[in-house]
Formats: sequence, structure tokens, C-alpha cells
Amino acid sequence: MTAERGNPAAPVRTVFLGSGRFGVESLRRLHALEGHGVIDLVGVVTVPARPAGRTQKLTTTLVADAAVELGITPILTPHRLRSADGVAAVQALRPGLIVLVDYGQIVPGALLELPFGALNLHPSLLPRHRGASPIPAAIIAGDERTGVTLMQMDQGLDTGPIVDRIAVELTGTETAPALEETLEQLGADLLERSIGPWIRGELTATPQPQDGATLTRPLRREDGRLDPARSTRELERQVRAYKPWPGSHVETPLGRLIVHEAEVGPSLPGDRQGIIVEDGNGLALTTTDGRLRLTRVQLSGGRQMDAASLRRGAPGLVGQPVELR
Repeated sequence: MTAERGNPAAPVRTVFLGSGRFGVESLRRLHALEGHGVIDLVGVVTVPARPAGRTQKLTTTLVADAAVELGITPILTPHRLRSADGVAAVQALRPGLIVLVDYGQIVPGALLELPFGALNLHPSLLPRHRGASPIPAAIIAGDERTGVTLMQMDQGLDTGPIVDRIAVELTGTETAPALEETLEQLGADLLERSIGPWIRGELTATPQPQDGATLTRPLRREDGRLDPARSTRELERQVRAYKPWPGSHVETPLGRLIVHEAEVGPSLPGDRQGIIVEDGNGLALTTTDGRLRLTRVQLSGGRQMDAASLRRGAPGLVGQPVELR
């Protein structure tokens, strides 16, 4: 920061940076705080509209849509925030504080040195699961707890000092969309309770510990492949973690089999790794240590259904090996 925090004479001019669903509720809470003399929300920065769906229609972000609904102006959509024009457009709003939630671009150093800093709401218990995909990472890892962290941004990737955080216990049954919804609400709660104390200097940012730091990366389409050389429990977690993107699948001689839901089951005598087998009335994938029971599935080009229905409609799947790397 370039100045000491304290009790400002007027609400702090605040710019919100966000794009995805995770940021929508936080934007709503910040907007609600305007009437309490804490902040003055002077603009929103989001990524530009992008082609989406089969028609490739240009679609604005969920945060842009929420800003329009709330009547927040201006809405800036720089292609590169780090460009000179992008920085200048934000600086023209004369912000004293930046709040970032699920934006999707790197914030340049010129926008970090504000009187009240730049705060980032991150959906993990930092320093665990820094980076682009913390919610799937927590599920894949089988973490027993996760949460949201409010940190003061620095020039590293989610390395800034911690302002506040909230933890939540995991049941081991969460899907990524459900966990994101939970953390979206917790994150908005955290931001709402912390922003005033931060501005008044009642909260102090604490450096992140070095121990326990992990880094996640953006998910790729190929990450969705289910590898039967991994444990059944790992694969079941993958199915939950990679909803809706990149999804989970195996390649079979009958085409790609998309797995929407699955359960852990034991091996049976005669099982060989990497085969689609009968499992009761349904289907399973044999793995290195058991069976991944396929409860909701979809052959590429077909509709989603339970495995028993697919088995009746495509009996040739039984006994088929899946493609191995």
C-alpha cells in the first residue's frame, strides 16, 4: 500500500474485478455496502464478451450481467488489463481499493499500490491450492476441509499476505458446482465482514506460511480421461471434481463414454484392469484396485442415462477394453 489505512473521511472509491459465477454474490454484497458509508463502488472490470454455445453468440460475463442489473457503471472490458490502455482506464476511476473475485487476468503492479490496496478472494485455504483450479483440486486431493481466503494481492500468483479466511469441512461427496456454490456464499460473507475492518485498519495482513503451499493449473480437455491405472477412489473423486469441465470419460471401441456419476466398488474374481464389465444390472470400469461403478453415463452423441439403461441399449459395451495411454 502507498498510504496508511484508517478512518477515511469519505467512502473509499472501490473497483471490482470479476468475471465468473464465483464473483457474482460478492459483487452484490459490495453493492449493498454502499449505503453504509464504507465504500463507493465506482466501476466493474470484467473480461470481454465471448462466443458461447453452438451458435457462438457473443455472451457477456455473469459479473457484467449482475453489474447491469445492479445499475453499476462503468463496466470496463479490456482485452488485456496489463496493457497501457487497460491500466489507464482503471486509474481514471481514481480507485482507493480494488477487490478481485474470479477475474481471470493478471493484475499489473501499477494497480496494486493503492491507498487501501488490492484484495483477492480465493476459494481455498491458502497457501494450499494456489492458482487456477482450487475447487477441483480440493476434491481430487480428498481434502477434509477447504474454505475461502481474503488476501492482499502482491505480484506473485496467490502469494500475498492473508487478511482473513473461513474454513468449511468436506463430506467427501461434493461435486465441483455444489462446492463452488457453497464457497461463493462463504466468500461473500467473508468479504462483507472484512472490508470495513480492513479499511479502518482493524485487520492486519499476515504473510502466508511456506509450508503446505501447492499450485494448481488451468484444467485441460485431456484431464477428463479416466485412467484405470489409478485407484478407484481417485477416479470417483475425479468424476465429482471435473463437473462440468472438462468432464470425465473413457474411450471405448463404441466411442467415448462420458461418466457423469460414479461410485467406488470392490474387485471381483477374474477382473482385469481397464475393462467395461457387468456390475449388477449396470456397468463398471475395472481399475487397479477395484471397480468404478458407472451410475450415470452417456455415449458420445447420445443422451445421459443410468448405466442399466445404457447396458440394455448398447450390450456390446460389456467386455470392451478402454483406451490406455
